[in-house]
Amino acid sequence: MIRLESRVAEAVQQEFLEMRRLTADGHDPRTGAAFTTVQAVFDVYFRRNVPSNEEAMLAFADGQLYHAALSRFPIDRLPEPALRAFADAAGAPAPGPDRPRLASYDTGSGVAYYAALPIRVGTSSGAFVVTILPVGERAEIAKLQRYGAGVILGVLVLASACAWLVTGRVLGPVRQLTETARLISQSDLTRRIPVGRQREAAEMANTFNAMLDRLEAVFRREREFVADASHELRGPLTISLGNLGLLDREVSGNPQWRGTIALVSDELVRMGRIVNDLQLLADVDHPRFIQRERIDLETFMAELVVKVSALAVRDWRLDEAGPGQGTADRHRLTEAMVNLADNAVRHTTGTDTIALGATLVDGELRLWVRDTGCGVPPKDQPYIFDRLRRGARAHLRYPGSGLGLSIVRAIAVAHGGRVELVSGPGGGATFTLVIPERPGEGAPPWPGS
Repeated sequence: MIRLESRVAEAVQQEFLEMRRLTADGHDPRTGAAFTTVQAVFDVYFRRNVPSNEEAMLAFADGQLYHAALSRFPIDRLPEPALRAFADAAGAPAPGPDRPRLASYDTGSGVAYYAALPIRVGTSSGAFVVTILPVGERAEIAKLQRYGAGVILGVLVLASACAWLVTGRVLGPVRQLTETARLISQSDLTRRIPVGRQREAAEMANTFNAMLDRLEAVFRREREFVADASHELRGPLTISLGNLGLLDREVSGNPQWRGTIALVSDELVRMGRIVNDLQLLADVDHPRFIQRERIDLETFMAELVVKVSALAVRDWRLDEAGPGQGTADRHRLTEAMVNLADNAVRHTTGTDTIALGATLVDGELRLWVRDTGCGVPPKDQPYIFDRLRRGARAHLRYPGSGLGLSIVRAIAVAHGGRVELVSGPGGGATFTLVIPERPGEGAPPWPGS
């Protein structure tokens, strides 16, 4: 567009230069007669010059249109406002020899440019107007703009596709690292990131895989240590308890010795339970720790109430039991519920109520133990399920290792579930195991869920 306006200005200036030469000489080149009126100047000029393509030349004498060359102009008739502007230009001062300043007007077929050159000969005055309507060049410019927009859009799409491909290749190892990290658990540290041929990606994959190797070795040594320690401790504990039993018969007549032997035996029994609990927690991460089977809730809860009622004299109740069947590890759920019942016994008295229940809700198996005991203080609730953690005053009421509730949580998590605790300021607590529908392909749904 800038070059178009520059070309239009040069074309107008060329016509003005020819008109200035003619008026400066003051004579008709053919006859040699001097010009006496502007009409004579215009007659000679229009006889000797033809407008260029898309160009028109007009002559105004004494405020009236005297001559118009419109044969090569894109339109047949000029707008009236433009003709009035051309006539008014006769009274304006003559422009200098520099490139003329262009004005414009609307023709309905586009914007046209024009410039006027005032002329005075003797007592007559007029104006020479050159106007150009570059319809063809504007059409070419519009086509070029469309092609340019299409090319820019195509380049943008191509660049975006290339960037997407390059970014995908660059971020591929990062996605693999993220996916591998998501799938890794303490029980499955065998996954590794494939090492590609890209230098930076291969270096990152090798570094991450080396870290996983170290973590796997650490967790394997931890499990092996716990398993070995549990196995090695069972023998001495069994031998010690057996010899204390023999010693108890030998010193049956000495009450002091018998009291000491009973105390030591009780501590050894408790140590044996701690060893068994630690072994169970170490086995939680084993892939076959959970052995699922079909469980009928009504039968399971009825058997469970009979088992836990032997723990202590309490008001044992069954809140709800099913109906329905689910898939879970019967023995692990029994162990978790017995631990919850034993915990409830330790925080209640003979007049309190302990209730058990199970139901299927929205694809989840919910099993709970509810008691009317002293409850769990708010400050103890955030870490009540942590290993080797007990309530602030629990040691004053009963001995224990602080592993029972952590075992309950471990069993729930091994099923893909969670544990919940509700304990109000008025006392009482409800511990709930939430076991989701069996994960994995081909898993039977919870009937009734």
